[in-house]
Amino acid sequence: MRAFQFFIFCLLLPLLRNGSVLAQAVPNPGENIASLVTFGAQADKSWGDDDFTQTFFFLIPKQNRQPVYIRVFDPDCGGQFDEMRFNWNTTTEFSLYGGTGAHSGPDARATEPKGAFRSGTLLKQVKFGVDKAYDGKWYTFGPLNPLEGELVPEFDGYVFKLIAQGKSGDDGNLYRYFLSTSPTQNIAVEGGNAFTYEYAFRLVPQRRAITHLYPFVNDRVVSIRQSNFDLDGDVGIKIFSVAKNGHPAEVSQDNVWARSVHPISEKEHGLSLDMRLTSLTKEGNDLVFYVTDQYDVALPFFAIPLGGPPRYRYDVDVKIRR
Repeated sequence: MRAFQFFIFCLLLPLLRNGSVLAQAVPNPGENIASLVTFGAQADKSWGDDDFTQTFFFLIPKQNRQPVYIRVFDPDCGGQFDEMRFNWNTTTEFSLYGGTGAHSGPDARATEPKGAFRSGTLLKQVKFGVDKAYDGKWYTFGPLNPLEGELVPEFDGYVFKLIAQGKSGDDGNLYRYFLSTSPTQNIAVEGGNAFTYEYAFRLVPQRRAITHLYPFVNDRVVSIRQSNFDLDGDVGIKIFSVAKNGHPAEVSQDNVWARSVHPISEKEHGLSLDMRLTSLTKEGNDLVFYVTDQYDVALPFFAIPLGGPPRYRYDVDVKIRR
């Protein structure tokens, strides 16, 4: 527990010194997630990773022409921040893509790494095993010309794709990202954001800690199906929005999926939901989460919720009797 508290503190300290917690940390501090997690390809899925692959997209506003950098904290697998099973033996590959298809390719937005999920133009690929040079330190992709990303009109910006995949071993690689204007510091890109369609992460190891996930609901969504894996029954899930004030959702047990369907109203269109996971124990837990619409199309989780964190709007139905 102390290690993770120190982990989070070390990550936030440079931001706090600058006077604010900047929004392009992934996970975002407002989500209250300990770290992203990707296990090696030989890991047991019961440890909390269903496919040993995680894809994130980084959004740069269309008007931005300045170079950007995608920074990875603790990309190696070994040392104080990662999760060892027996002996350190895990290699993780980070692959950065831009260009046509990086986001628009259907397999790129799927919840499983199948087909052409590596669509787009490969810009750089690096592998990390146990590497003291990057244990608890940053590795930087860039400089990146925003025009090297794929223009996504829906989000009014250019998008890069970064895939983390456990290539070998059975340990858990715990890491974080930051979208920055600097190769050596975490300085937010104005108007930037990051998102994923399937979230694999570690909960903060603290009883009653609340994690926030922010899936975005477009105007075509009639209902959603939330799917979660390996929560061990140790978490409560409730959905909040402008129209929902704590609707309960199904919670998975060890090494299995749980799913539940929830209707979406028109007033929720164009906004993010707030899926709140409340830890019932003080143990750390690795898990996977995704949300799909009525057509089984995955919805994006944004680090910075579009429209801001939703607030429930209580409608009073007043009837006048004559």
